[in-house]
Amino acid sequence: MENVGSLLVDAATLMLTGMAVVFIFLTILVYLVRLMSKLVPEEVPEPIATPKQNNKVQPNSSAVSPKVVAAISAAVHQYRTSTAK
Repeated sequence: MENVGSLLVDAATLMLTGMAVVFIFLTILVYLVRLMSKLVPEEVPEPIATPKQNNKVQPNSSAVSPKVVAAISAAVHQYRTSTAK
C-alpha cells in the first residue's frame, strides 16, 4: 500500500494537469472566436421602407379601437387566471 503523501502528490499533479488543459483549451477558443468575428462579416439588417404619409392628418389615426382594448384586456385576464391555478 502506497503512503498517503504519494497519493496526494499524484492527485495534485492530476488536478494541475487538468486545470492547465482546460485553461489552454479555453484560451485557444477565445482567440479563435475573436479571429472568426474579424473574418466573417457582420450581417447588416436591410433598412425598413417607411410608408409615405399623407399631408392630411387623420384625427383617430393614433387612437386604439375600444374593441381592440377589450380583446387585449380579456386575453390578459384569461392568461392571469389560467396561470394562477
